[in-house]
Amino acid sequence: MSNPLLDFSGQIPFDRITPADVAPAVDQLLARADAALASVTAPDFPAQWGSIARVLDVATEELGRAWGAVSHLNSVADTPELRAAYNAALPRVTEFWTRLGADERLYAKYKAIDPATLNAEQRQARSNAMRNFVLSGAELQGAAKERFAAIQERQAELQQKFSENALDATDAYAYYASAEEIEGLPADVALTAHAAAEDEGKPGYKLTLKMPCYLPVMQFAKSSALRERLYHGYVTRASDQAEGDAKRFDNSAVMTEILALRREEAQLLGYENFGQVSLVPKMAHTPEQVTHFLRDLAQRARPFAEKDVADLRAFAAEQLGLQDPQAWDWPYISEQLKEARYAFSEQELKQYFTAPKVLAGLFKIVETLFEVAIRRDQAPVWNEAVEFYRIERDGKLVGQFYLDQPARAGKRGGAWMDDARARWLRPDTGRLQTPVAYLVCNFAQGVDGKPPLLTHDDVITLFHEFGHGLHHMLTHVNERDVSGISGVEWDAVELPSQFMENFCWEWEVLKHLTAHVDSGAPLPRALYDKMIAAKNYQAGMQTLRQIEFALFDMLLHTEHEPQGDLLALLARVRAEVAVLKPPAFSRTAHTFSHIFAGGYAAGYYSYKWAEVLSADAYAAFEETTGADGVPSLETGRRYRQAILEAGGSRPAMESFKAFRGREPTLDALLRHQGMA
Repeated sequence: MSNPLLDFSGQIPFDRITPADVAPAVDQLLARADAALASVTAPDFPAQWGSIARVLDVATEELGRAWGAVSHLNSVADTPELRAAYNAALPRVTEFWTRLGADERLYAKYKAIDPATLNAEQRQARSNAMRNFVLSGAELQGAAKERFAAIQERQAELQQKFSENALDATDAYAYYASAEEIEGLPADVALTAHAAAEDEGKPGYKLTLKMPCYLPVMQFAKSSALRERLYHGYVTRASDQAEGDAKRFDNSAVMTEILALRREEAQLLGYENFGQVSLVPKMAHTPEQVTHFLRDLAQRARPFAEKDVADLRAFAAEQLGLQDPQAWDWPYISEQLKEARYAFSEQELKQYFTAPKVLAGLFKIVETLFEVAIRRDQAPVWNEAVEFYRIERDGKLVGQFYLDQPARAGKRGGAWMDDARARWLRPDTGRLQTPVAYLVCNFAQGVDGKPPLLTHDDVITLFHEFGHGLHHMLTHVNERDVSGISGVEWDAVELPSQFMENFCWEWEVLKHLTAHVDSGAPLPRALYDKMIAAKNYQAGMQTLRQIEFALFDMLLHTEHEPQGDLLALLARVRAEVAVLKPPAFSRTAHTFSHIFAGGYAAGYYSYKWAEVLSADAYAAFEETTGADGVPSLETGRRYRQAILEAGGSRPAMESFKAFRGREPTLDALLRHQGMA
């Protein structure tokens, strides 16, 4: 039987891919890509965009697509066999991409292309490519070039190791609690925990550090001792502070080496630090501009955050008898105060958000606003829980996506969108290739034959990832390197995702997103009003929390000496911006995958930066909503054309100004978060 990873005729045959397929497929695809590179860099090969694309881009796209499928499986269906195959191939794949990005002959070929022969999309793609060549070490010579390549390879290994340690440390933890200990825990969470213990032939309730279990324990469990136990497990994951055998997942040395390599990489490229390198392809210009933005926002948010903490302390003392709350008490106090102040709980709300209903509502909004139709579709999948859909406009296929919602063992935590295939007018066939996206979440599964229940935060997460998916799938750009999310500045890429979150707070939207799990009744208006009243609950604290992460990340990659104590830097950042300090044993940085393994190094500020853009973009919809509460289709169309369809074919600021007619301001964000 032929190797499924070499089958590019239709959708990826996930049902046939085995770990044994990885090495032979990578061998073949790397050989093809190498041959293509040798061909286009030959002296007599024409310096023409189309000619290079027909040979090199076709070969590298297939390599990228097949390796993307393996990487994806490594994230959603991790097994010892797959991990071994992935890790064995990773250095070779990294080496090829590093070598390609730094190939002087190819760089010279791109330089020689006459821009006058290119259309606007191709010119943008070429400009990005020229910049990326420099950042990939194409202008380095001799030993410096070799060292740069070795750094890339080692970084890829270390980032993978960081992820594995974080995943394994999370998966390895279990605490079997008694019925008394879990008092206060929501019924569906308790049922799931009980079933998990039963499956292992153990008494009681199996509690884990995965979010659908960990967060409800922290928010609802009445036992401070139980909360402390899980909190300790959670904040010491993958660190020197972990208990017993779990110390083997310690990421400390991995983090130090990653930071040292990033500093070295930056200096080889002629920069002082990695923060400067990270910002070259982003909207923000300098690390100083970023730290100024973060500190300015921190200053505006601080009075609100201090009031949040004062309220919590007063409530804890007066109502809960907690005179000296500890780190593991704050989520519980916070939930209790929220219930007392707004007379509703996340748990009550959750009963109305059944996963199928939420999904149907999300699809309806997208269909209306962006003039498309979403239908079920067929494709091989990696797990029976995965669904596959197509998006059409006027009966024509626009894009497709996989949706993988439930949390399970072997699937890394969090939520993300990734591209399985980009929109591309293929130079080899002349046919238009439509985009395909992966949308991955980690929601709780349904219990007792009922549909899964989502928290409102889960709903926001689903809308967020779908926003990324729309950016990828609704593009009108035909040049692969700048279609969809490709080529979009990293600190602008969160605009379409955060933009979609706003709909999760609109009454006209929520009416169609909700149906009580037992009665089928929609969300009552009175409960919605309470939810809105609670919307900006602790917005000040949450803002400062995100700024703490972002400032730590930027200073880590600019001012910090890689061999120094990063915990001391984190403590300094907390002293500057945080209003609640965690205990000394906390090691949250050791699982900060965004910056150590997820591409957000010296870029975590992007979330806040993009919040400014998305709040301002959404304000355009608020300004044009009809008296009936229905968003303006004309504004939807303008947004789609200016932002989503344009993809990376022009600078993000140009796209934003094409939609808003001006540069973004902080005003809408502060107003949306009740801090204006």
